[in-house]
Amino acid sequence: QVQLVESGGGLVQAGGSLRLSCAASGSIGSIRSMGWYRQAPGKQRELVAQISSGGTTNYADSVKGRFTISRDNAKSTVYLQMNSLKPEDTGVYYCYAEVRRVLSVSSSNYWGQGTQVTVSS
Repeated sequence: QVQLVESGGGLVQAGGSLRLSCAASGSIGSIRSMGWYRQAPGKQRELVAQISSGGTTNYADSVKGRFTISRDNAKSTVYLQMNSLKPEDTGVYYCYAEVRRVLSVSSSNYWGQGTQVTVSS
């Protein structure tokens, strides 16, 4: 099994910062991409940021220049540093990891439980 546990969400004023963490554990052979999605009420889940095993990053246009994704491979953890937060950043943030499990030649996506981020105006 593979589990992803998220932390770091909360309530912050517009212009403030939060740092989300997501740690993977379990039967992990290696992790390919990791990243974050978010979902606001009544809206579809959207990709916020992703990072490859080699460190290549990709961001949604709405967060470029404000958010930074990083990972610590030794800890199987992905982070999302969110600066200059806006009310429209409010939503539930879900991390994911593309994991190759031990004794497996293929990879699958696993998801965290979600963490609430609320940005007040």
